[in-house]
Amino acid sequence: MNLQNVFAAVLREKNYKKTPSGESAPLAERRRHVRIRAELPLGYSIVDEKENHGGLVADASEGGLQVSLMEKLLVGTLLKIEILFLKGLEIDSIHGVARVVRYEETTRDRSGEYRYGLQFESFCEGDLDKLKRLVKEMGPLQ
Repeated sequence: MNLQNVFAAVLREKNYKKTPSGESAPLAERRRHVRIRAELPLGYSIVDEKENHGGLVADASEGGLQVSLMEKLLVGTLLKIEILFLKGLEIDSIHGVARVVRYEETTRDRSGEYRYGLQFESFCEGDLDKLKRLVKEMGPLQ
C-alpha cells in the first residue's frame, strides 16, 4: 500500500464510524445537533477581558459554531459571544459563552484568517430558544 492510499484510508476512517451493525456512518450522521450554514456577524471577547472583536459565523447548531476570526486563539479559550441576525425587519442577537475546541488556520485573500470550532458552554436567558428557532427556520446544512 502506498502513502497516498494510507492517507486516503485515514481520512475515510476519520470521517466515518462503525454503526452497531458494523457499517460505516458519515460524520454528519454522528452529529448531535443539526447544523445550518450561516454568514452571520459575530462579536466576541475573551472572558475576563474587555476588548471586543468581530468575526463571522460560518455554520451554527445548538451545540456550537464554526467561526472565522482574525485573531489567533488557543484551544480551551472561553469567549463571550454575540451572534447578530435579522428577525423580520429588526436586528436580534444571541448571547452566550463558548469554548474554542478546534482550530484550523486558513489563508484567504492573503489575509491571515483563523477558523475555529466553538462549543457552547452557556447562554443568556432565552437565547438558547432563539438559537433553536433560528436553526429550524434556516434549515439543515446540506
